[in-house]
Amino acid sequence: MNHFPVIAIDGPSASGKGTVAQLVADKLGFHYLDSGALYRIVAFAARQNNIAWNDALAVTACAKTLKIEFINEQVLLNNQDVSNEIRTEEIGKGASQVAVHAPLRAALVDMQHSFCKAPGLVADGRDMGTVIFPEAELKVFLTASTETRALRRYKQLLGKNQPANYENILQDLTERDARDKGRASAPLLMADDAILLETDHVGISDAVDYILQKYQIVPNT
Repeated sequence: MNHFPVIAIDGPSASGKGTVAQLVADKLGFHYLDSGALYRIVAFAARQNNIAWNDALAVTACAKTLKIEFINEQVLLNNQDVSNEIRTEEIGKGASQVAVHAPLRAALVDMQHSFCKAPGLVADGRDMGTVIFPEAELKVFLTASTETRALRRYKQLLGKNQPANYENILQDLTERDARDKGRASAPLLMADDAILLETDHVGISDAVDYILQKYQIVPNT
């Protein structure tokens, strides 16, 4: 893998890392990798092909046949725009379930590495700084309390005129956190050399500015 500057932003579901990472990438003119979208795409494709999310071998085999592209803000699966389809709560649950499969995670490593191009990359996910880009120039673990994240997701869904129940979302996030932290392959954890950024009382713009400031003072960037 060619080495270009990488900012790795990890954290749990609904922590805001995707929004923050995209804005940081835009500010720096870097490429952006939403690794969570890859698992959402796989879950969506598996559902389309009547493959159970707990069938590790079949899910992995399906993933290897997929053509996945990110063009601007569009997510393309086999040349079809699935940007909205993969963002439902149901597919989010599926993404969390397929992500526990070690064979699938191994199959997606090279694809994630392919996003690292000049002039640099901002990658967000669960294992960007620990597994995929362990040599990243800057690693950030962006998180918030489960209650704060559930409320944000609740408001986000209402803003999109989608049905939402706060208690259900809170339970779902609690279950996702347990799966992400407890899986045997690449569990969600903070890298030893990562910076902790808790966003319960930090806005998006302030989080972006904080990361940009930290990146500027990291040696050799």
